[in-house]
Amino acid sequence: MDYQEYINLVLEGAAPLKVIMCGNVQESADGKVGVVSIVYATLNKDAARQKILELAQASPNDYYMVYSVPLDTDLTTLSHYPSIAISKSDL
Repeated sequence: MDYQEYINLVLEGAAPLKVIMCGNVQESADGKVGVVSIVYATLNKDAARQKILELAQASPNDYYMVYSVPLDTDLTTLSHYPSIAISKSDL
């Protein structure tokens, strides 16, 4: 499954909240730092689809992922919850 197929699959997920996260590497006084941020949240899957395309086009060196998230849920109790891994080799 390629990236776009995965995005489409997630956007069709049953959980109503769509959260877009961004992973990137930033320079700091101590060197490079991996940063993961929530950059957009919506209940509208079409708005999420449009926004992730806009963000990825505007910042092609960043990594964007969208998640379908249930409301009123401790996300740490799920088998997988919104996250992006940044390894030392990414830095």
